[in-house]
Amino acid sequence: MQLNQASWPEVEAYLKKSKGIVIPIGSIEQHGPNGLLGTDAICPEVIAKEAGDEAGFLVGPTFNVGSAQHHLGFTGTVTLRPTTMIAALNDWIDSLHRHGFRRIFFINGHGGNITTIDAAFVESYAAWSLDGEACPYKLKQTSWWMFEEVAQVCKELFPEGDGSHATASEVAVTYYAYPQAVKKVDMSPRIAPEGRFTDAADYRKAFPDGRIGSDPSQATPEKGKRIVEVAKKALIREVEAFFAS
Repeated sequence: MQLNQASWPEVEAYLKKSKGIVIPIGSIEQHGPNGLLGTDAICPEVIAKEAGDEAGFLVGPTFNVGSAQHHLGFTGTVTLRPTTMIAALNDWIDSLHRHGFRRIFFINGHGGNITTIDAAFVESYAAWSLDGEACPYKLKQTSWWMFEEVAQVCKELFPEGDGSHATASEVAVTYYAYPQAVKKVDMSPRIAPEGRFTDAADYRKAFPDGRIGSDPSQATPEKGKRIVEVAKKALIREVEAFFAS
C-alpha cells in the first residue's frame, strides 16, 4: 500500500497491525546525456513499491529532492541545503511519529544524501535525549545499491563501465520503470573518467557530460528489471528485520 494512495482510515487500520513505514528518498539531478533527472528518486521508489506490494508494508511518498549542490552546473538539477534537508526530514519524522509509526526505514537512491540523512537522525534522537526522555521510534537508512546481492548482479550485468555516477545500473532501473524514456545518445569517451570534485563548477569542469566512470549506454529495461527483482527481495528482508526489532 502506498500512503499517498490510501485514505486516512486505511492508514489507521494499517497501524493496528504494523508500526513501520518505508520512505524512498532521492534527488533531482543530472545523470549524464541519457539518464533521467529523477533517477535517484525513481530507483528507490520503484524498488520500494514492488517490495511493499509483495510484502504488504506501507510505502510513503518519495522525498525526491536531496543534497545535490555539486550537480548545479547542469540544467534541471534541484538541491536543498543540508540544513534545509535536515529540517524537512525531521518534520516528516515528527509527523509520522505523531500518527503512531515507530519504525521508519529510508531507502535511499543518492550517495550525496547519506551523511545528511545520518545528521537528521542524530538531530531527531538528540531532541529526545535533551528532554530526558527515551525515543519511542527507530530510524534506519540503506542505499539500494549497497545490498550485497544487488552489487553482485550489477557486476554481472555490467562487468565494466557501471561507474559511480550516471551508472549503467541506475539508468537501467529507470528504463525498466519508464521504458518510453529510453534514450540512445552517443557519448565520448565510451567510459567516462573517474575522479573527485568539490563544488558545481569543479564538477562540470572535471566531468563535462556529467558521467563519472560509467558507460550508461549499456542500460536496458530488461537489465533494470533483473536489478529490481533482486533489490526488492533484499529490501523486504531488511525491512522485515527492522520492523521486528
